[in-house]
Amino acid sequence: MTEENTLMLRAYLSRWIDGFEARYAYDASYMRHVLRVSPASLMKFAFGARAADVKAAPHEALIAAGLVGTMSEDCGPCTQIACDIATENGADPAVLRAILAGDEAAMGETAALAYRFARASLARDLETCDPLRDEIVRRWGDKALVAIGLSLTGSRMYPTLKYALGYGKACSRVTVAGEAVAPLKLAA
Repeated sequence: MTEENTLMLRAYLSRWIDGFEARYAYDASYMRHVLRVSPASLMKFAFGARAADVKAAPHEALIAAGLVGTMSEDCGPCTQIACDIATENGADPAVLRAILAGDEAAMGETAALAYRFARASLARDLETCDPLRDEIVRRWGDKALVAIGLSLTGSRMYPTLKYALGYGKACSRVTVAGEAVAPLKLAA
């Protein structure tokens, strides 16, 4: 990459981070750290976190798997952004609150299936995970399984990087549609 291209990429990504911080009232210092060190790496990272095909699985399933992944790595700020983005994309606030609280009955059958699958996957609980995986494929197909798996994986990238670089310092409650929720702490 030429110096001119690097400068253009750095300027573009800096503006993107500015907008992200303003939109979500979020401190993205860790992203700025990566930008300073390697703009190309930040660009690749951002694309990798969005690898899931959002049309391949039900919206609630992708949200549930993504929130399980985020909550396994984060205690508030990244979970808040995940909820804000889900709300912007039409997620039912009641379903989001139920996922955050771990209330499977209230989150609905679709979200609960992906929630249980994501938790079992993270716990490496094959006895539980294998039948849930089979059920996802039976209901929605193999593309849905891949999308749910990528949603789970991608959702862990931002909080993991934030903590790895030393920027993960603040825990907070999460607010969904004006209602504060204390997310269930999930062990990774």
